[in-house]
Amino acid sequence: MPFVSRRKFLFEAGGGLSGLGLAYLLGKDNLLASNNGCASGAVASSPFLPKKPHFEARAKRVISLFMSGGISHMDTFDPKPALARFAGQPLTGKGEIVVRQGHPGPLMPSPFTFKQYGQSGLPVSEIFPNIARHVDSLAIVRSATGRSNDHVQAHYELASGTVRMGWPSVGSWVTYGLGSENQNLPAFVVIYDARGGPFGGPANWSSGYMPAAYQGTIFRSAGDPIYDLKPPKDVSDDQARARLEVLDKLNRMDLEKNPANSELSARISAYELAYRMQGCAPEAVDTQTESAATKKMYGLDNPVTSPFGRQCLIARRLAERGVRFIQLYHGGLGNQNTDTWDAHGNVKENHAQHAAEVDVPIAGLLEDLKGRGLLDETLVIFQSEFGRMPISQRGLGRDHNPGAQSIWMAGAKIKGGQAIGASDEFGYKAEQQVVTVHDLHATILHLLGMDHTKLTFAYQGRQMRLTDVYGEPIPQIAKV
Repeated sequence: MPFVSRRKFLFEAGGGLSGLGLAYLLGKDNLLASNNGCASGAVASSPFLPKKPHFEARAKRVISLFMSGGISHMDTFDPKPALARFAGQPLTGKGEIVVRQGHPGPLMPSPFTFKQYGQSGLPVSEIFPNIARHVDSLAIVRSATGRSNDHVQAHYELASGTVRMGWPSVGSWVTYGLGSENQNLPAFVVIYDARGGPFGGPANWSSGYMPAAYQGTIFRSAGDPIYDLKPPKDVSDDQARARLEVLDKLNRMDLEKNPANSELSARISAYELAYRMQGCAPEAVDTQTESAATKKMYGLDNPVTSPFGRQCLIARRLAERGVRFIQLYHGGLGNQNTDTWDAHGNVKENHAQHAAEVDVPIAGLLEDLKGRGLLDETLVIFQSEFGRMPISQRGLGRDHNPGAQSIWMAGAKIKGGQAIGASDEFGYKAEQQVVTVHDLHATILHLLGMDHTKLTFAYQGRQMRLTDVYGEPIPQIAKV
């Protein structure tokens, strides 16, 4: 390291601190651009400044509802009467039946009944009576597929388009392409189940080979959203700002020597964002300010629905404050067999339990977004890592099945009340209009105003895409 005289250090540090201090004072006096009452501060170099989409967007933001563990499509949104007609018989005529855990049994009918709802008459399982009330707002894709029957790899594929870890997640691609409408909150927020994180952990919201700034930021669903968000009581605002400015100066000196270090650049941006979040994040996740009627709408008055209800309510509050991508996970690895949708042991008990936890909150989210005029500009996605087998596992459970699953979308001016594609008569394989994860991602980007073939990032001599060299937007969803 070259020698720097004390006089030069003080001169250069003083000049930099003066500029940062001026921006801070202007921000405190609301003389800089602001978002929702929170001064945006010195954000000229933020990687999340808003960017124009490729064409007119139908959605400004995404709320992704991920049911971790593998939700059974034939027990929720894709009824299969043939399972009852041929119950107890082996699954034949489908080639080799590959199961994850072994113990393949005969065809097993759903333990749940289905009923038609809404003007569309789409059938929904009895375990989702409240979501079913919104069926005319849902586009249900019954022919979604994946490439792996392993939880972790399947999570990675839904997150990044590949079954391998280390690739940028869809939330990272969206924030890279569009930035954020609020510079005082993270552009990409992840809130997972209080029982634990999902299969695969942080790689699900990784920025991969992109700059580290684009990775998701974890918000806790209970207590302070982020650890150590509030400064110690004996540290004043001026002291906290002064410390940050000195640290910023030293980091930038190091960055000048190592300009390719994206982690260091992200760290500098994160320190600035963290400081601004001290004033904005607590308010953004303060569900206590909501009315009693709103809390009841999300199920906060019931200990069964309250945990996921708070996640959904926080998601709505973040959405109306300009956060670009909000990823919610239900099902955590406290106990894989009981705390996730992984219904190997007993699909009836497992799915009845977890549906009861999410049905009211998700219906409340859809109703609240619609009532506030936010649903038409918000894409809501309900998904899981794969479906489940039409055959039984030890008589009561169902094994993993990437060959067919159901995913639904709502909002973003999508035509609701429609079922897209179809699986075979037993729900074993997608047969009509097969939808891959690349197709799903291309559809998400399309609704946000981005052409998936043009959203690229240069890496190792190649222009990389979220959809690799595949994918087409789902026509029934992409068209208005």
